[in-house]
Amino acid sequence: MFARRQIIATAVAAVAVTSVLTGCGSQKSEEIKVGATAGPHSAIVNEAAKVAAKNGLTVKVVEFTDYISPNRALADKSLDANVFQHEPFLNNFNKQQNANLVKIADAVVQPMGFYSNKIKSLDAIKEGTTISIPNDPTNGGRALLLIQAAGLIKLKAGVTGNTATPADIVENPRGIKIVELEAAQLPRSLDDVEIAAIPMNYVISAGLSPAKQGFYFESREAPFALMIIASRADNAKDEKVQKFVKAYQSPEVKAFIEKTFNGAVKAAW
Repeated sequence: MFARRQIIATAVAAVAVTSVLTGCGSQKSEEIKVGATAGPHSAIVNEAAKVAAKNGLTVKVVEFTDYISPNRALADKSLDANVFQHEPFLNNFNKQQNANLVKIADAVVQPMGFYSNKIKSLDAIKEGTTISIPNDPTNGGRALLLIQAAGLIKLKAGVTGNTATPADIVENPRGIKIVELEAAQLPRSLDDVEIAAIPMNYVISAGLSPAKQGFYFESREAPFALMIIASRADNAKDEKVQKFVKAYQSPEVKAFIEKTFNGAVKAAW
């Protein structure tokens, strides 16, 4: 009799555990893999995973240390979504790899900006000011567009952030001097130049303060400043993917971003 009761109790307990797991969503139907690069993106996606878990979705975060692997993994269906890039980068990947990745939502804004230990406003920029910019094609062109937006130079008509180089400067009334450096070296150049145009990820890794050392930034609408959530065209409307987007764009994640990054990264929703 005792043995029979023990078997029944064990069976009931097993059913209870199964019910809890089922209530949270089965691993097969309610799990999603999301890629993110190390740093702010992975931190934010991990926070979104906590929110998603409360709503029955298990988010497995796959962290990357480069900018090519996350899209390759998404394209070959190793991932369901990723968060790390702006739309021009996504479009370029699709073109080069004949892929069909799509933007499904806005993620965060990470604007490039002017940083300086010597200058606090555009009005203080004098003739012959030296500005250091990234030497890679995308961020270098992006920096030149920012310098143009500030009214300091004029670029050849038709150039974009993907193609602009210092050779495309057609007007430079203040004689601005452009110095190209490895992007990671830009924060260190602040003692040697008047201004450095620095992408936000390098601002964060160097511990710079946008509020104290930054004074001119890309607009929120700038295509290179807006980071996105991406998926494939074939799963963009998938319920799990949309559930993740909802968790990412939640008040809890927005509060986490504001508390953690002190204005260096901003929610885009």
